[in-house]
Amino acid sequence: MAEGSVEAIYVAPAPGAPMRAVAEVRALAGAGLAGDRYAAGAGTFSGEAGPDRQVTLIEREALEAARRDYRLEIPPEGTRRNLLTRGVSLNHLVGREFQVGEVRLRGIELCEPCGTLEKNTCPGARRALIHRGGLRAEILAGGTLRRGDPIRASQERGS
Repeated sequence: MAEGSVEAIYVAPAPGAPMRAVAEVRALAGAGLAGDRYAAGAGTFSGEAGPDRQVTLIEREALEAARRDYRLEIPPEGTRRNLLTRGVSLNHLVGREFQVGEVRLRGIELCEPCGTLEKNTCPGARRALIHRGGLRAEILAGGTLRRGDPIRASQERGS
């Protein structure tokens, strides 16, 4: 697997609050990103059991494909994902541990696009991002995430 990188980082302090781009953020193991709604337990889906809302990622390439194939301009912050990546296939990280800079994550499940994503972006976004709407991940070992951090997958699938 080729090494990817983090192009942008976004957090929102409350449900529905605009996503704010930051140059770096603390990833808190077992909790989420400092300053983000899910780390504070205030995200729209915070009441659901499981670690799958700690950090979310989406590929820049998926947004470029939506522009190319569907003529849709989907802004990265409109997807409400925390990390915008380049050069890594997020779908292949489901069930795998991977490293983003100094932070260790485990891919939990795909973020299939929903009506909320389409409402926050543009008509057709749901169709354009089917099976490439991003990845939900658990933070196994915290640290600071920075724009430009490399993304490296482990060689083995997690349990």
